[in-house]
Amino acid sequence: MQYTQRPCNPLTPHILFLSVAVLALSALATFPSTFPSKITSRLTLLIQHVNPALRSFSSKHSAYMSYAKELQVAELAVQRATLLTKRVFHEKAKGTTSKDDKSPVTIGDFGAQALIISAIRKNFPDDEIVGEEDADDLRQNEPLRSQIWELVRKTKLNDDAAEAVLGGPLESVEDMLDAIDAGKSAGGAKGRIWALDPIDGTKGFLRGGQYAVCLALMVDGEVIVGVLGCPNLPVDDTAPLDSSIGADQNDEEGKGVLFSAVLGHGATSRPLSRAGLQPSQPISMKPLSDITQATFCESVEAGHSSHGDQAAIANKLGITNQSVRMDSQAKYASIARGAGDLYLRLPVSKTYQEKIWDHAAGVVIVGEAGGTVTDAFGKKLDFSIGRTLSANKGVVAAPKAIHAEVSKVVIEVLSNK
Repeated sequence: MQYTQRPCNPLTPHILFLSVAVLALSALATFPSTFPSKITSRLTLLIQHVNPALRSFSSKHSAYMSYAKELQVAELAVQRATLLTKRVFHEKAKGTTSKDDKSPVTIGDFGAQALIISAIRKNFPDDEIVGEEDADDLRQNEPLRSQIWELVRKTKLNDDAAEAVLGGPLESVEDMLDAIDAGKSAGGAKGRIWALDPIDGTKGFLRGGQYAVCLALMVDGEVIVGVLGCPNLPVDDTAPLDSSIGADQNDEEGKGVLFSAVLGHGATSRPLSRAGLQPSQPISMKPLSDITQATFCESVEAGHSSHGDQAAIANKLGITNQSVRMDSQAKYASIARGAGDLYLRLPVSKTYQEKIWDHAAGVVIVGEAGGTVTDAFGKKLDFSIGRTLSANKGVVAAPKAIHAEVSKVVIEVLSNK
């Protein structure tokens, strides 16, 4: 029989310590006269330390457990949505249309948004949702609407219990359209608001590169839960990044990762599945003692991030490794698990505002993996303003130990333009 080593639950050491402490204290309370005075005094000191430890443990554990359902629903909803996007990924005609900003939209965007929002509404009916798409075009385009409905209707997990958690299938075309349109929240600083990007990196999706299904929960403007489904990333967290990862990818065996995090409780990865959730393992950013050996991640599109500024920053830091260009929040996921080291998204326009759905999940995952994420000028990303990060310009994500050094150079380069 083969045994698979499972990663240690991060709460286990705390549980063991507190268990021993409780047993010792129980013995002292039950048989006080049997203990020498020296042991009694030491146990008394232990009591003084254990009480606040118990309170702290209880507080942290309660905070985690209070978002356990949100995490489970988000993970399963993203996983189910990737089944649809993977199917569309293999289709030759992806049903592209065009939005006002001329970016491509596919049947995968609409279908994934409908599936995820349906799960959120059935589990958390009072929550608001900031989604990227709306159903206006679909209501006027019957052939495209029917094509999307056929995909949505057939997409489900091969696990009845997991499907039940998500609330089951959508029941009609109108339900699908209403779900897509439920993502029109204006965002803000109060209440529970989900940020959803059904296919982040649509151009990467169309060219066969990296893309991600992204979902995050914000509470009073703070990102609390983040989930990224990355069908074209290798399952192996130790697989190195190279320049080929941005195009001509596939979701063959050994590909497809679900990343997730809850604020204050670490980040994990697990293989994507057609059924329920697979076992997870903790991830962390790679320790980087020599910044000159760092690997940059940057956007493929020059219109999203200034490649010239990035090259200047790399030169100032002494980094000679070729940057890895890839689409979507797969960049956040890649540095969070140590496949890459730094992610820069440098402003190319004074008027452009980053969308919250393009960053929310990735920011909490990187933060929980040991990183720091700010804008290009060292400011914390502010998700409390609305649908955009209007108070910020660009993004700098790096391990905590070197973020300040990287940020200093970024500011120097951008200030000299």
